[in-house]
Amino acid sequence: MRVAGIDCGTNSIRLLVADEAGPDAAGAEDFGQPRLADVHREMRIVRLGQGVDATGMLAPEALERTFAAVEDYAGTIRELGAERVRFVATSATRDAKNRDEFVEGIRARLGVEPEVVAGVEEAALSFAGAASVLPLEAGRPVVVVDLGGGSTEFVLGDADGVIAARSIDMGAVRLTERHLRSDPPTAREIAAAQDDVDRGFEEALAEVPLDRATAVIGVAGSITTITAHALALPAYEPERIHGAELSLAKIEAACWSLLGLSHDERAALPYMHPGRADVIGAGALVWRRILERLAEITDGRIAAAITSEHDILDGIALSTLDVAAG
Repeated sequence: MRVAGIDCGTNSIRLLVADEAGPDAAGAEDFGQPRLADVHREMRIVRLGQGVDATGMLAPEALERTFAAVEDYAGTIRELGAERVRFVATSATRDAKNRDEFVEGIRARLGVEPEVVAGVEEAALSFAGAASVLPLEAGRPVVVVDLGGGSTEFVLGDADGVIAARSIDMGAVRLTERHLRSDPPTAREIAAAQDDVDRGFEEALAEVPLDRATAVIGVAGSITTITAHALALPAYEPERIHGAELSLAKIEAACWSLLGLSHDERAALPYMHPGRADVIGAGALVWRRILERLAEITDGRIAAAITSEHDILDGIALSTLDVAAG
């Protein structure tokens, strides 16, 4: 079966068209579950969440950018012959008072009902996407951190599934708009943003026993870009980023480096997407502080982090197979 998933976040909108690949597919034997064989992946920065943190509304120009991308995605989906399509919107749309306008616009252009999912379901989809391509063990919980534009999901789980999850309203776009207004940001701005991260981490810790984690997996564009920076890649190379396990010290150095660069210096990096250059500093701040806190509460057991190129987008596509099976 050929399926399509669309992940519409605060900063980007992404499309995955994939074929079902069962347990006998190449590489699937390590996981023993239905897998996906990519047909087409695409990402566009549309900044749907522009100003939502301050206004509570999706801006007209942000809606226009998003609708234009969806029209193109709809054509690609038709051309590639996907049998099932699922569209999931997350943090920015959850917060918006005018989300009905968004829902109607997507329905008209794509022909499917867009789903504005709760934070807990967003977290579970992120975990499913990461778990589909990385081996997990029963009784050895890992925490998947999905660092998005508007929210960050903390999901603890193992081979048997999700143990606990929490979505927190802190992300690269949200914290940039709240705090990081200078270029590069000042020490005072960085301290205020870090206070936000610490509060968010404590909220997550109140519901998710993060101290049980034996490993941490980071997903989404901020984290993959930070990994590219840590590896000093000559370009954005997903095959080198996926599965990379880096020490916390190396990640911390990369995060401070990004935070200290100007917008133009970040934009000039060979692996930096143009639409991410203005918010990657906040993403780096969030990722660095989360890892510091995880190291603290696990008494140093968490000393490295793994990056996955597979995330909520894969989880969305996989969920269409679950629906079909049911």
